[in-house]
Amino acid sequence: MSNSRYDQGMVTRRAVLGDAHVDRAEAAKTEMDEAFQTLITEGAWGTVWSSDAIASRERSMLTLALLAALGNFDEIPMHIRATARTGASKSDVLEAFQHVAIYAGVPRANHALKLAKQTYAEMESEAAATKA
Repeated sequence: MSNSRYDQGMVTRRAVLGDAHVDRAEAAKTEMDEAFQTLITEGAWGTVWSSDAIASRERSMLTLALLAALGNFDEIPMHIRATARTGASKSDVLEAFQHVAIYAGVPRANHALKLAKQTYAEMESEAAATKA
């Protein structure tokens, strides 16, 4: 597939999620989910994440807050990992989840924070192993 929205989506997706993640996702793509993958590449990555109306840092915070508020916990570790590229700090993520606690519920924010802590610990362990 080659069109400007898709191509821009792939550039943005790789910039936010990293080449390794996108390469794994692309390798796992099948005929069954190809149309869906195109949809999210064009819509989420080629339109929403590619917009320059707000910075990637803020977009990360919004995304994490929405995922937590709606209970879409499976996506949280991926987007925590993306903060290394978007500039959202641990403090930013905590602030986003505090908003979730007040406006969407403490249990959802608590679970999201648990996932964030686990993912940050994994990231730190991976970084230490890379340096060794």
